[in-house]
Amino acid sequence: MSFQPAIKIDRILSVDDTPTNLALIEAILEEEGYAITSVDRGAAALEIVKNNPPDLILLDVMMPEIDGYEVTRQVRQMNLSTYVPILLITAHDHADVVCGLDAGADEFVRKPVDADELIARVRSLLRLKRSIDEREQMMLQRQDFIAHLTHDLRTPLVAADMMLKLFRKEAFCPLSPEMHEAVRALIRSNQNLLEMVNTLLEVQSYDAGAKKFTPIPCNLWEISQEVVQQLAPIAEDKGIELKLELIGKNLEDLGRVTVTGDCLELHRMLGNLIGNSLKFTDKGFVHVQLIPVPEGDRTLLIKVQDSGPGIPADEIAGLFQRFRKGNHKQAGSGLGLHLVQRILEVHDGSISVESELGQGSTFTVQLPIEASVSQR
Repeated sequence: MSFQPAIKIDRILSVDDTPTNLALIEAILEEEGYAITSVDRGAAALEIVKNNPPDLILLDVMMPEIDGYEVTRQVRQMNLSTYVPILLITAHDHADVVCGLDAGADEFVRKPVDADELIARVRSLLRLKRSIDEREQMMLQRQDFIAHLTHDLRTPLVAADMMLKLFRKEAFCPLSPEMHEAVRALIRSNQNLLEMVNTLLEVQSYDAGAKKFTPIPCNLWEISQEVVQQLAPIAEDKGIELKLELIGKNLEDLGRVTVTGDCLELHRMLGNLIGNSLKFTDKGFVHVQLIPVPEGDRTLLIKVQDSGPGIPADEIAGLFQRFRKGNHKQAGSGLGLHLVQRILEVHDGSISVESELGQGSTFTVQLPIEASVSQR
């Protein structure tokens, strides 16, 4: 005995304050096999959409209390788990149609309703919905695959890092100078790969909406000192001057570098930004400046300036895009600066860059001292 999968019946919500219009819509669409729910008020329609989103909404424009435009706007502002197309039904002119489409409607049909035209537009919008649902499902599957893959990759990389460090300490056997150099090279390569996997995990958690934040007062001067101290060995190995400077020397200035945010994420943001400048700078310097919030202002500035090769003008526009890779020999996964931007977005901050080939680059971060940290 074989079981056939249940056939999904598309659910349509019809909204009109005129009973005869509702009856006509029901008669046309029920004959096509659709499940119709009819209501005569915009408020009732919004309640249904909120609690049990339909597959499609047929919406009259002119209704008392809440008209079709406002219903459309409120539906589009809802955080629904699936996309719901909206088909406006109007007896009015082109201007009304434009207003409806601008509010977020997908299509329109004019009164008096022609049955064939209505059925055709309903079918078209339901095809659109299925296409959007399938695309979103594919994106969710891809995100789930990346999350599991990167998590599975991280475990052996961490183990390899621990073992290589034991080799470097000669925990198993004495090493020749040549072997020491080879192990150091292996450690660097393994750590670069581990950093890439960790960054991908972070970006994935942002994309999946799974990132959790703990907003508290964060002193950016102290966080910057920690980051610079952690990155100092890289600068020393490359012979680069890494300098952190607070513009202003008194206690009052120190008190104006505290922002409300997630301190761990802000630490990660600075680490990626300063580390990126160190990676691309072969000689010279990387200077970090904190510019305290001026009196009457609410924005803290952080500048990271380097003497690196600079960024071509045609690459600056896409610098913060996901997986963007430049032409520099040190170019990595293209995720570091993207993650910096994502962290700043949830802190209501921003980042900009000024660069000239052969003259280095300057990245400028702006952070409000009382950011509204939220998941986006």
